[in-house]
Amino acid sequence: MNIDEIPELIHGRYWQDMPVGFTFRTAGRTITETDLVNFISLTGATEPMFYDERFARDHGYAGRLVPGMQTFCYAEGLVIQTGSIHGTGLAHLHCEIDIKAPVYVGDTISVVVEVTEQRAASKGDRGVITSRNTVHNQRQEIVMSYQPVRLTKGRP
Repeated sequence: MNIDEIPELIHGRYWQDMPVGFTFRTAGRTITETDLVNFISLTGATEPMFYDERFARDHGYAGRLVPGMQTFCYAEGLVIQTGSIHGTGLAHLHCEIDIKAPVYVGDTISVVVEVTEQRAASKGDRGVITSRNTVHNQRQEIVMSYQPVRLTKGRP
């Protein structure tokens, strides 16, 4: 049997299958000390707020802060892990991010994704999907919201 004839277990949704109002939630992910250390080391985000707990507390925070860019990256990872764009996502075209509250080492985040716009692309069998992605912590507080615009495959 040709491997291409075996169906994939995970297959993303085509743009036509993501109507305005379509909403789903990701799994959660706890951001650990190791996650923070690795992220700031890899990105060079060596801001004292991220590696010096006393500095963060002296500036009004409850502990070691997680960079907003790390929260965004982990949120996007959680969305991708749902399989919603597996094999159908073509490009991340644009995004606006609004950081609402701090995320700390030990917080668990998850994402609620709601499609807010859907349209056919100008050429090809593709569509453009805009969503409102709301990132919550373990207390169901909104810590970030962002609006990605994605280019997605259409049905064959």
